[in-house]
This record gives sequence, C-alpha cells and structure tokens, in this order.
Amino acid sequence: MPEPSPPLEGVLVLDKPLGMTSMRAVEIVRKRAGHAKSGHAGTLDPLATGVLLIAIGRATKSIDQLMATEKRYESEFDLSAFTATDDTEAVRQEIEVAVPPTPGAIRAALGGMVGTILQRPPAFSAIKVQGRRSYDTARRAMRASAAAEASADASLVSPAPAERPAARPVTIHGIEVMNYEWPHLKVSIHCGKGTYVRSIARDLGEQLGTGGHCLSIRRTAVGPYTIAVARTIDQLPEHLTAQDLLPAPMAALKP
Repeated sequence: MPEPSPPLEGVLVLDKPLGMTSMRAVEIVRKRAGHAKSGHAGTLDPLATGVLLIAIGRATKSIDQLMATEKRYESEFDLSAFTATDDTEAVRQEIEVAVPPTPGAIRAALGGMVGTILQRPPAFSAIKVQGRRSYDTARRAMRASAAAEASADASLVSPAPAERPAARPVTIHGIEVMNYEWPHLKVSIHCGKGTYVRSIARDLGEQLGTGGHCLSIRRTAVGPYTIAVARTIDQLPEHLTAQDLLPAPMAALKP
C-alpha cells in the first residue's frame, strides 16, 4: 500500500485577476489544495491585479512575516478627477485644470511622499473604524445619501459623511514616473507594509491642485516573490502538489 503524501506546505504565488476578491482567490486555492489550511499575505483590492501570496499548511505561520515585506506596484493615475473610492468604482468628480502640471512638478510632488509619512487610507478600505470595516460604513453612507437625494421629501436630512480612517505612518521607498500624458500618469512604487496606492493617487492630486484616482493597480512583487514566478488561476492544476509551491524560509521573509 503506497504511503500517504505529506501534507502540502509552502507559498503559492498567484497572479490575481481583475474583479476577484483576495478571499475568493484563497477559497479557490484552498479547494485545489485539498482543503488544506490556507491564507493570503496581504489583501489586493478587487480592482487590483498581480502578486497575491497564498500560504498553505504550516507556511501559514509565516503570514505575518510575509505581510511585513516590501511591496512593488505599477499603477496608472487619472489626474483629471477624484472619486469617493479613489479608483474607478465610484462616480468621477471632474476637476477643472487650466494648465496641466509639468513632469517636473509631478516628480517634485511624488518626491515629497518618499520616506516615512502619515498617509490617510481610503474611506473604502478594510481598516476598522469604531469596530466596523471602513468600506462597510462608507458604502452605507453612500447609499443613504443617494436615497436622500432621490427622495421627494424635502424635509429629509442628508446623513453626515462616513468617518474616514485616521492617518497612519507608512514607508514609501521610492516612486518613479514611467509615463505621463495628461491626464494619465503611470508610476512604479516601492513601499512598505500598509501603504495604499489609491491614497498616493488622491494625495498627489490634492498637492497638484488636480484630480487624482487610480485607473489600474498591479502588484509586481511581495518581498522576494515576483510576478515572474506567479501563475494565473487558469494555469493552476485542479489538484495542487508540492511542486506547485515555493518554500517560505524565514531568511527570505526579511523586509
């Protein structure tokens, strides 16, 4: 009688598709891993793509270390409008810009964001405010506001805006301009744990006196795990084996 296979243990580097939540990606991988214990090392928004690390088996003990590693992103900003979600999920709030900012002005503004800074997370984020996920509170406030505007009852008072998450320290190691053709700006970002790319787009617009929201976000690396070794869900076998996973050595998990 053949010996049973050892339990799966390691890190799957997934190229998360557009529109899928990180938890849904984990559910798919967990099923293909024979329902082994699984968890992701850092959420990617549904509208973001790229590297999502999914730890399987005993490698889940390394999730905190994986989350603490540095990240790399490529993102395209639209500087002609803000949105409530700081991405394309909400209605555009157009900003009139008489003279588009120069490449030099953009680089100077981005340079001011490099280092350890206080960053205000998006209202639509997974951070908890008074015990509730910020995106739940923000969506509830948005629905209530829309209902108030649509009501024929003139006495109906519009609700107060949702409380935004407080600013918190994050570390941004570098932001490089990849391409700029007004109003679109493509950048590469090297940052630490907890940095929101959507906040960088919004804050850049506020500093420049333009709009600012993300058209796309792609995570290209989490620590030593890069998009070059990532696989899409369609490329994964129906039943994962040890050969489909990468090791999670503690030495490789240093920021």
